[in-house]
Amino acid sequence: MKIATAQFTCVPADIPANVQQMTSLATGAREQEAELLVFPELALTGYELEAVLARRDLWVRADDPRLDAVRESGVATVVNCVAATDGERPAIETFVFGTDGELITTYRKQHLFEHEQDVFVAGRHDGRFEFGGLRFALATCFDNHFPELISRGAAEGCQVHLASSLYGTGGGVEELAAVYPGIAKDFDMHVVVANHVGPAGAWTGCGRSALWAPGGALLMEADADTSMVITAEVG
Repeated sequence: MKIATAQFTCVPADIPANVQQMTSLATGAREQEAELLVFPELALTGYELEAVLARRDLWVRADDPRLDAVRESGVATVVNCVAATDGERPAIETFVFGTDGELITTYRKQHLFEHEQDVFVAGRHDGRFEFGGLRFALATCFDNHFPELISRGAAEGCQVHLASSLYGTGGGVEELAAVYPGIAKDFDMHVVVANHVGPAGAWTGCGRSALWAPGGALLMEADADTSMVITAEVG
């Protein structure tokens, strides 16, 4: 199976503009014959926590019509976003849509990073799904720094670990370069990370979205400053 990962510069707190970018990237992934595409953390809004607190219109559900273009792209998509909950706070949640646009599964970020704890509710359950004959595990950014979460996926037979993330320039470059190939090596899984590039809230995304083979060999890596989609054979 060919899997793609996308990086782009989000328009702050503008869901329609970001959906337009994501749909274009999905078209590029489809042209590269990818069957599944992973987007960065909070791809629909950018990492705009103050706006998230102030505007409930930025909280979405899986059936939100603003996502129709992504759902109808013809590629299975992993969309991380600000998701509405039944409470007073949203969640950082991943929606996985199949090639027909159906909702396959959802996953809420379990390990909230510092200031995220004042904005979001944490998830309590791991994310798993099967697609194209492979079993996938889901994690979001800071989740990937907790080996026990990843080991559960490996123990449950997951072959591919998918991570929607935000790593910034500076120390984030070193973190990204260490954490994800380390997961591939230590847990013997394919690993796919989608990162931001350019301004992302208080951060500047460092790009370098990538795919690794089990054992840690790099399959494909994006550059540090361009919105783009890259694809590699997985499984």
